[in-house]
Amino acid sequence: MIWDKLIEIQNLIETELDATGKEIQEDGMDQFNRPGWVNRVWSSGDYRRAHVDVVDVRETKKLWMMHVCIFPHLKSNAPVFGFDVIAGQKKITGAFFDFSPTTDINHPMVNWFGNTMAKYGYGKTRTLPDWARKIFSRYMVAAGNVSEETEINMIADMVNEGLSYYLNHIGKYNGTYVNDDLGKEAQNTYAYYQKQNPHTPRTMTSLGLGEDDVRLFIDKCLFPEV
Repeated sequence: MIWDKLIEIQNLIETELDATGKEIQEDGMDQFNRPGWVNRVWSSGDYRRAHVDVVDVRETKKLWMMHVCIFPHLKSNAPVFGFDVIAGQKKITGAFFDFSPTTDINHPMVNWFGNTMAKYGYGKTRTLPDWARKIFSRYMVAAGNVSEETEINMIADMVNEGLSYYLNHIGKYNGTYVNDDLGKEAQNTYAYYQKQNPHTPRTMTSLGLGEDDVRLFIDKCLFPEV
């Protein structure tokens, strides 16, 4: 049930990105598309880069992982959409969701996210590690050891609502800035600190991916700087 629900979320996200953007082939990404590991990237007039990364090792490791990240265009002050989840057969071991500020910590989309997540019961401020405090909003959702169907459905509902809102509003903030200096610096800062997260390489290698592949993937494909 857990994997089926998460694959439903994956299919929903990919369908929405197919509808709003154009799938692109990034240099160097081909080597990270193989049985059990899928990476897709989109771009559109509303957002600069959307990436869905799925590692499916249910048969060999009894685990399934997805990473989703959508970046605004560089002349926008809108936040970054981020959703990560890893699940075994009986529970979601970790699910993380955020609208991460780029140049405006009080951006209307960030405030909407905070108000909406509070509705789902995730309104408490979390104590975050230093690297995470540099980039995540104070409303970031983190859920662990989720096995109840009602809570799994709630995670699906909030990601669905958040994605719909994000894709419908992100384009309104294009052209916030005349040049892209501020946006480029902010998005590179986000990518830099994401790469300081020690859990990402640890999780990916635990899924059976080679350490060299994982490091190259994180640096050049998962969180590329512009």
